[in-house]
Amino acid sequence: MKLILTQEVSGLGAAGDIVEVKDGYGRNYLLPRGFAFPWTKGAQKQIDSIRRARQAREFADLDSAREVKTRLENTTVRLSAKAGDAGRLFGAVTAADIAKAVTDAGGPEIDKRRVELGKPIKTVGKHNVTVRLHPEVAADIEIEVVPSS
Repeated sequence: MKLILTQEVSGLGAAGDIVEVKDGYGRNYLLPRGFAFPWTKGAQKQIDSIRRARQAREFADLDSAREVKTRLENTTVRLSAKAGDAGRLFGAVTAADIAKAVTDAGGPEIDKRRVELGKPIKTVGKHNVTVRLHPEVAADIEIEVVPSS
């Protein structure tokens, strides 16, 4: 099945890429979640607009992405969330929460879609999170989740 990605999918491609996937993966995962749409000959205009939007969001070049990586890794990020007595959160910390916390901590503004959570953050404490700034540059930042009073 030939599809056009609407956003970055780990291990598959970036927004605007044309990919060939197995029918079940495309039909049951990518299409229902809005990560892709079927490829057609007339979809070239849509591909071009997606690529223009992606280029506007991406950092200009590798050097600027490395600068942002340095700034991110030197930023201390604290995030408060409602938690129970045992240190378990009511809910989870999302990528949007992390992106907002980085900006509030004085770091650069990052897109929530660039934050990669290996597993949901559901406990108080320090957690490592990866932010994909460029296809070749990823920043590993430490998030400290503290219980809100």
